[in-house]
Amino acid sequence: MSIRARLILLILLATVLPAILVGVRYVEDRTKEIDAAIDELSDAARGVATNLDEKIQGTAQLQFGLARAGELMVRDRVACSRFLSELLQKQPQYTGILTIDPDGSLYCDSLATGRTLDLRDRNYFQKALTTVGTVVLEPVFGRLTGIPVLQIAFPARDSVGQLKFVLLASLNLQNFAETHAAALPRDTELLFVDGKGTVMFWTPSARHEGAPGTSIADTELFRFAAENSSGTREIADAEGNIRLWTLADTEVTRGSGLHLLVGRSMAELVAAPNRRLHEDLAILSGMLLLLFVGVWLVGELGIRYQIARIAQMAGRLSAGDLAARIEPPHAKGELGSLMTVLNDTAASLEKQRFDIDELNQKLRQSQKLEAVGQLTGGIAHDFNNLLTVIISSAELLDERWGRGGPDDRKFLRNILVAGQQGAELTKRLLAFARRQPLQPKVVNINEFVTNLKPLLARTIGEDVDIRINLGAGLWNAEADPSQVEAALLNLAINARDAMPEGGHLMIETANVEIDKGQAEEYGELQPGHYVSLSVTDDGCGMPPEVLARAIEPFFTTKDIGKGTGLGLSMVFGFAKQSGGHMTIYSEIGHGTTVRLYLPRVRATVTAVEAADFKASETGGSGELILVVEDDAAVREIALNMLRNLGYRVVDAANGKDAIAAFEKHRPIDLLFTDVIMPGGLSGPTLVRELRQRQPDLKVLYTSGYTENAIVHQGKLDEGVLLLNKPYRRNELVEKIRAALKGETNGNHG
Repeated sequence: MSIRARLILLILLATVLPAILVGVRYVEDRTKEIDAAIDELSDAARGVATNLDEKIQGTAQLQFGLARAGELMVRDRVACSRFLSELLQKQPQYTGILTIDPDGSLYCDSLATGRTLDLRDRNYFQKALTTVGTVVLEPVFGRLTGIPVLQIAFPARDSVGQLKFVLLASLNLQNFAETHAAALPRDTELLFVDGKGTVMFWTPSARHEGAPGTSIADTELFRFAAENSSGTREIADAEGNIRLWTLADTEVTRGSGLHLLVGRSMAELVAAPNRRLHEDLAILSGMLLLLFVGVWLVGELGIRYQIARIAQMAGRLSAGDLAARIEPPHAKGELGSLMTVLNDTAASLEKQRFDIDELNQKLRQSQKLEAVGQLTGGIAHDFNNLLTVIISSAELLDERWGRGGPDDRKFLRNILVAGQQGAELTKRLLAFARRQPLQPKVVNINEFVTNLKPLLARTIGEDVDIRINLGAGLWNAEADPSQVEAALLNLAINARDAMPEGGHLMIETANVEIDKGQAEEYGELQPGHYVSLSVTDDGCGMPPEVLARAIEPFFTTKDIGKGTGLGLSMVFGFAKQSGGHMTIYSEIGHGTTVRLYLPRVRATVTAVEAADFKASETGGSGELILVVEDDAAVREIALNMLRNLGYRVVDAANGKDAIAAFEKHRPIDLLFTDVIMPGGLSGPTLVRELRQRQPDLKVLYTSGYTENAIVHQGKLDEGVLLLNKPYRRNELVEKIRAALKGETNGNHG
């Protein structure tokens, strides 16, 4: 099948939906017209019925008053007729008013003819004989006038209930119906029919075979009226014309056998929708013809060229040229849409390639991070053991040679400083690799920044103006206080170095809600509430190529010897390990903003009591400490320091020897054990073994790298007290005393 034929077929198919819409519109319009007609006819029918009820009730009230009139109480036929005649002139809605004696004979009437009538055979008279306190109704044709009337008979009785006479008023139905028919909308029919199917009134009657007095008892219309008291129905007449009829009988009229209907021709009701349908079909046909002509022209003039352009584009894409595009102008219609789709697809593929490259870059960054972490973890344990020996040995020598010459003390101080720098370097590497043991606590960053301001002022100097903007109602955060302090100091120092001529340093805090989109953009971050801590300077700023590498370890733009390139790396690693994030925004010549996001915690800040060690409590009182350390040099240093502090010590090189020493010297006051040891028994496993023998055994862990033994998800396990290697004498004193007092990372300040 040719493209032209396919396009023509598509046009034919395309016209299906408009045709359906035209049909739906026609049905909706027809339904609306019919619904509106039903409402209109129902309202009209109810209005006529209500007005007829009011006429009947008014007549009943009039008759009730006449029954007590003196002119009717006396037996003066002439006076009575004259009175009723005068009354009739005032009440033109009636064709006549008369009184009937209890024997059924006419006594007086408004026509004053003096005639004699026997009315005993009238239905309304028969019913009036047994009726008390209400009127009797009967639709009939007047004997003299031949017009339809509604006979309203009221039995007048004396005080004991004896019938005095029957007061009869003939309501002119024709006049009543014509008045209401004139007020109805055009082409609306009004029909009164009695209970026997006799037409009392039908206007406009020229259209129907049902003239007044004829019977429609065998028609569906009468069956509808006789079987219902209200409702609407479409009914066909003898000629097949369908009309919509609404019935609105009231309890009063239905009791008299009179039915009231209002109707309208269905053909006239749906004339407007039919006209709109014809118009829509004409428009649709015209559009179809124009489409056929247009498709014929487009198939000849435009399709082949446009398909050639599409084929060329597809060829370039298949060759891997994702920058290929179909340049405008594009074809109209489906081919143009296809060109747009191809362009969008190419753009999407190009973006995907960019995203893949970006993901590969992130993967390489992650692999670099993992490599640094593995390297750091691999050397941290042994390196920190070496640093422990170096730093502790220097401190012991410094203590023993306290009276030595100044050169000796200078050399010892240099050893200590170099050891501490090495320890700090290892610590920063572990921080960047997110493998440092954190001891998170509930902190209020506002209070933290306020308390740290004096130290910041001393650190960065007088040339930098520190401004602090603390967010109101700041949430509490969960973070390691020492790491927050180190991070803030690092950021402040970096900001100072970016402003060699001085400037302004702004520290701000705020509550932040990270949504799903931001969390995905940052990576490794959960949506939720965070506390932000930002440091902004108005220094030189960073170019994009420097900004892209700002958090890489050992990358620095500072002169040799003035920076390790681990400051921002450490801060970034701490933020990620804490479950948060760090962002950097910088503009050349305008400055840099570094923002930390720390996870919100709903707990309250717990006051921490400062350690209160008296001078006499800095040493031991002969407590027995079991020292378990696989590195002989570190173990020897620890034993010497503990003995000098006044403790009794027992040592072991591994977990198996430690159990034997424990059994020999129990009870033990404190177990001071390395975390990672050879021989199959790690520090935590050894603790579980010994606490089965001595449940109240106090424990202090020490390690240069814990892996996952007592640190999980970057946080030190609850109930664990850890002394990080390398440690100095004062740190050892504090941790030993805290461990002997039973303090852990959950309650130790």
